[in-house]
Order: sequence, then C-alpha cells, then structure tokens
Amino acid sequence: MPSQSEIRQQITNQIIAALESSKLPPWRKPWRSDANAGHPCNVLSRNRYSGVNPLFLEIAAERHGLQSKWWGTFRQWEQLGGRVKKRPADVPPGSWGTSIVFCKPVTKAEIDEDGEEVEEKFWVLRTYTVFNLDQVDGPFDHLRVGHAPVPQHEVEQRFEQADAAIEATGARIQHGGDKAFYSLTDDYIQLPHRHQFERPEAYYQTAGHELIHWTENSARLAWDRSKPENSYAMGELVAELGGCYLMGELGLPTGDDLTNHAAYLQSWLAGLQNDTRYIFRAAAQASKAVDYLLSFSRQPQPEPALFG
Repeated sequence: MPSQSEIRQQITNQIIAALESSKLPPWRKPWRSDANAGHPCNVLSRNRYSGVNPLFLEIAAERHGLQSKWWGTFRQWEQLGGRVKKRPADVPPGSWGTSIVFCKPVTKAEIDEDGEEVEEKFWVLRTYTVFNLDQVDGPFDHLRVGHAPVPQHEVEQRFEQADAAIEATGARIQHGGDKAFYSLTDDYIQLPHRHQFERPEAYYQTAGHELIHWTENSARLAWDRSKPENSYAMGELVAELGGCYLMGELGLPTGDDLTNHAAYLQSWLAGLQNDTRYIFRAAAQASKAVDYLLSFSRQPQPEPALFG
C-alpha cells in the first residue's frame, strides 16, 4: 500500500504532466452543455466530487476520451446492474480505473509539555478506484452524454441562474473600465461591462474568479495572504480552480482564454514540483470557496433518475 507521501507525489506528477502536455489545463472545459456532462459526480450517492478529485478525474477523462460526469467504484456499478468493460489492449494494466482520494480524520491522544493529555487531529489519505459511465456496460443510456440534448432556452436559463447565484452572495460588483479585480481594502469587485466580453460565458468565468477572491475576506473564509504558504501564485491558482469549479456547478462551459493562466503557469509548476501538498491545498480551498458562494442560493437539484 502506498504511503501518504507517495499518494500525493503520484497525483502531483500526473497533474504536472497534464499541465505540461495540454493546450488547456485539465480543469477547463469550454464545450460543456449536456446534462450528463460537467462537474464529476458519484453515480450512487449523486454527491459531487470535491477537493483535488474533480481535477484528477478530468485528467483521466481526457486521457481515455470520456465524456460523462458519472463515476463509481467497480462494486457500485455492479450494484446498479452494470459491468465495467474489459481494459482495452492499448491501456496499460492498472490504468483503466482512476484512483481518487478521500481525507479521513484521525484523532490521536498525545501528552503535552505540561503532562496533560491532548487530542491531536490529522488527516489520512485513502484511495479508491472509480470508473466512468463510458467505461461501463448496462442500463444507463439515459445517463449518457447526448441522451437529452440541451435546448437553447435551457442554456439561456443557466445564465439567468448564474446571475441569481451571483446576486445572492450580496457581493458588491461595479461595472466599467477594462480591468477585473477584487479590492480587499474596499471590499468590492470591479468587472468590465458584459458587452465587452466576446462570449457570455467569459463574463461569468471572470466574475467567478473574482468571487473566489472575494471569499478571502476576513468576514468570510479569512484566507490569510500574509502566510508564507499562501503566495500570490497560490491565490491565483485557488481562484482559477474555484472559478472553473463554479462554472461546472452552474452548468456553464469554461473559457479557453489562457492569458492569465499562461502568466502563472511556471509559478504553479514550480509550486507543484517543490511541494506535494500544493495542489491539495489549492483544490481544497477552491472547493471550500465554491461551497460558500453557492450556499447563498443552492437549492436541491433533481438529477436524472438512475432507471427511467
């Protein structure tokens, strides 16, 4: 069984490879518009994967040409009447399934310098292997991408829902000029006018990025930039990941404008190469920020039935 450091290193290595080899980072998907595509979810619990797992699953999906957002373990697919397909000959052994990680809290009793017993809490990584719906045979046609094309009015409705989600946060957003930023001092977001963006989703991508920064405020999630580990590049990676996670949650495609991404890529790669916890910290904070933003508006969303 791999050690905690080996698990982190394996995941970090794959993310570095994905960043170095692809034109788009693995968290950006500009073509999503299908109800069965989008933010990765577990097919049995219907819960969305969080932390580093969405990123890791996107890398696997790109590698194997998978489109569905539904994932499950071998046993979960069996429970639902499915069967994982045989590994293709061109896929190396052990590479057909995708390893994901969950952090399990463990409490250990320690004796402090005063001789008092104190409880120390730390997290242990556990790995599970999951398979995408596209890797499974079974009665799941209604869950496959393309089963129910999204009509244009529904796409437009998603923009309306995104507007409602943004408004529900209560963030003060000003429009005008040609810059996008969050002012921590005055606690407001500045965005160009909507018509200045080439495509509608680019506006929401930018707004989402700045809203992730908005959560840093001490009145919200208090992400302290004065800490050495919370570097400027780390803050931008959190906002980049969080903005893409948010777009996925809202059912909108992410843009393919990599102007800011290209500027920070070398810093992110250096961070990944020097610290195996780097991507875990960034992804965890990004997920936390998205959950916070959506907590103001999130309603239980009906998902497609497992069996029609």
